[in-house]
Amino acid sequence: MSSKPATHDIKFTKLFINGEFVDSISGNTFETINPATEEVLATVAEGRKEDIDLAVKAAREAFDNGPWPRLSGEARRKIMLKFADLMEENADELANLEVIDGGKLFGSMRYFEIPLSWETIRYFSGAADKIRGATLKMSSNIQAYTLREPIGVVGHIIPWNGPTFMFSAKVAPALAAGCTMVIKPAEQTPLVSLFLAHLSKLAGVPDGVINVVNGFGPTAGAAVSTHMDIDAVTFMGSTEVGRTVMQAAATSNLKPVSLELGGKSPFIVFDDADVDKAVELAVVGNLANKGEMCIAGSRVFVQEGIHDVFVKKLEATVKGWAIGDPFDLATRHGPQNNKEQYRKVLSCIQNGKKEGATLVTGGGPFGKKGFYIEPTIFTNVTDDMSIAKEEIFGPVISVLKFKTVKEVIKRANATKYGLASGVMTKNIDIANTVSRSIRAGAVWINCYLTLDKDAPHGGYKMSGFGRELGWEGLEHYLQVKTVATPIYDSPWL
Repeated sequence: MSSKPATHDIKFTKLFINGEFVDSISGNTFETINPATEEVLATVAEGRKEDIDLAVKAAREAFDNGPWPRLSGEARRKIMLKFADLMEENADELANLEVIDGGKLFGSMRYFEIPLSWETIRYFSGAADKIRGATLKMSSNIQAYTLREPIGVVGHIIPWNGPTFMFSAKVAPALAAGCTMVIKPAEQTPLVSLFLAHLSKLAGVPDGVINVVNGFGPTAGAAVSTHMDIDAVTFMGSTEVGRTVMQAAATSNLKPVSLELGGKSPFIVFDDADVDKAVELAVVGNLANKGEMCIAGSRVFVQEGIHDVFVKKLEATVKGWAIGDPFDLATRHGPQNNKEQYRKVLSCIQNGKKEGATLVTGGGPFGKKGFYIEPTIFTNVTDDMSIAKEEIFGPVISVLKFKTVKEVIKRANATKYGLASGVMTKNIDIANTVSRSIRAGAVWINCYLTLDKDAPHGGYKMSGFGRELGWEGLEHYLQVKTVATPIYDSPWL
């Protein structure tokens, strides 16, 4: 059952600067591709440094002299709620853009990820009128208090694997705090951010508060990271690019940086676990969004007592994972986002074969058109293999056998990453021990992928620092000012 027609009306392809859609200064453009068909969807304006300069100038003026940071929290909240309402009203259009520009499944976009996105806007709208400081008890006759103020102009660099949700997760707390911003969407998926910019204007967000500049990392992205008039940067993407963003911010105006980077998360299944539930979560935790998730539980550690039965059930489930048209509600697996990623995943699969892992199922391209890859399972995987060490960002599950709790904790932590993890057990002592021992930003016990607007999300080690979502998600967009005055009869007068 297909839920959308094959033709698509792309409304917005230019840059969005100071409340208007405009061509790039150079006039350069680039093509955005439908990964299911490999056909050109649209020709999009390509922003470069000079366009980033214009966008930053608009955001700077909107912050220094415009109404947004000076509105009451209640007024900002009302506009943000209108923005969320418009997202909900245009849910079909947003889901459509996610599918054709990124290969995501219409059903999961329309009924899960996009609703989570507008609810994230609503969640942070509730914080807009609740940002407050504290009264301080000083050691001398001084009266003092703190103010929590917006940090200023923020640069958001958004990845291609979840453009609507990532836009909401970054823009919502920045808006609530009173910041203005420049958004650089991934060049592979620019269409959603442009449509959301349009909706923000309809909602009443003042001109210059939200600016969207399409472009490439080495030009537009680098200009965001190094710009002297951007006060903070957020980046979500690979660890390698995150390091570049951090270096650029340090060598410009020392702007603070929030990074959510790669992962190679362990999913640990103990002998006493519900095997059917563990298989279900292992599949969803690796194959949802075609495996293009930094939080994928791609190292599946299975205790030796249930290893063989687990693998058999895993194989049967993955073989039944329907591949095909992402608009078909029966489809469970769509195309990889882009050709470069498609080739990278296939290369990683070949490396797994060469290194001696056992290919259980999958392992190759699917179909004659589109960037489709068969969901893939490897067993007999050892910790030193590249498929167990490097982030693949694709539909590849590596199964590793273990014996003891102590052993699996050590092996799970033997990675440069620390973004997420999962533990399957009925033993509360094991659950508590492992959750306290795993060095990762999230530990999901007897569940997986439980992202929520109220739960802070971020990594340890080379998975980055800073947090998205939750109250902690506001911290990057606020700074604390201490205000002190002497009491009237103070000896300091």
